[in-house]
Amino acid sequence: MCQQVVKALEEGNEQVKLDVARIAHYEKASLPKDSQDLAKRILHTVYMGSENSSEDTRTRSSNLAKQIGASHLDVKIDTVVSSLVLLFSSLTGKTPHYKVDGGSTAENLALQNIQARVRMVIAYMLATLLPWVRSKPGFFLVLGSANVDEGLRGYLTKYDCSSADINPIGGISKQDLRAFLRWGAENLGYSALEEIEAAPPTAELEPIRKNYTQLDEVDMGMTYEELSLYGRLRKIFQCGPVSMFQHLCHRWHGRLTPTEVATKVKDFFCYYSINRHKMTTLTPSYHAENYSPEDNRFDHRQFLYNTWWPWQFRKVDEEVKKMEQQKPPSIIMSTDEPTHAEIATKHATGLGVPAAAAGNVSTAGVTLSGKA
Repeated sequence: MCQQVVKALEEGNEQVKLDVARIAHYEKASLPKDSQDLAKRILHTVYMGSENSSEDTRTRSSNLAKQIGASHLDVKIDTVVSSLVLLFSSLTGKTPHYKVDGGSTAENLALQNIQARVRMVIAYMLATLLPWVRSKPGFFLVLGSANVDEGLRGYLTKYDCSSADINPIGGISKQDLRAFLRWGAENLGYSALEEIEAAPPTAELEPIRKNYTQLDEVDMGMTYEELSLYGRLRKIFQCGPVSMFQHLCHRWHGRLTPTEVATKVKDFFCYYSINRHKMTTLTPSYHAENYSPEDNRFDHRQFLYNTWWPWQFRKVDEEVKKMEQQKPPSIIMSTDEPTHAEIATKHATGLGVPAAAAGNVSTAGVTLSGKA
């Protein structure tokens, strides 16, 4: 963004000059020399690490901030988290522990949620007071960083650091975001993005042990690639459990059995319906894709469901039984060539998605414009 603004300044765009002087508090005679000079004034980043954060993550955040030119702060939130745990202990006489230290599921979730919600409070405090600290008028907007897939699965804490004034990537899937990071590393000169994209996604809310490291996809019980596909089928083609199961049986034919597909579909819809209420409180997003499921603004379906999906899951079970009773055709597969399912899945990671009722997996080559 800053690169485009500086380019407009160099081209003599008078409106941009006025806007930059007003927003970034430049004197008219001293406009930014480069994108980093501008970024330092308008973009303020903060890494809110805890005892569960890795040094690799801290380093990546610092490197990216330096390359962009943003004003960057490195904050440790442990003292605030410890104070809240101490308050709870003084009230109840009990101290919660992480699951890796013998704690229950409730204890483990509570300790993770404290960290996530504290970060939201700190972000808004800094957004309000940093201009005052730097003798500047006004206040900053807080930008969110939760993607479509996290909202769809409910893999976020309500009113945590996903809460913000606006979320630039809230309407974009993890798969498309990773592709954008690779593009940015190559075309914008931000090499730190390549390291960020290559890192395994992790919330880093639980302690790191020799035999345990928290990973998003393990926590969720599904991959981001699968979530991206579920989201497109659910939003664009309005698939429920039955039609999604039928579609995925064709798409994943030769890779997963009908029983395995049914299990994945049921898991997704259980979590989708249990956490659907979180969609009603998500930060407003920029909508660049037609798979965005943002509730009440871009997706008008209800947010309360029967999480057991009794009719739909029973119908899926009936479909599985029929398929398993059918004698499978003899198939000779070459170990050197990819299967239709593998080809279809590869194409599905981008904007393309086959028609939901298509029986031919080769329709994976059909793409959509993806623009809302």
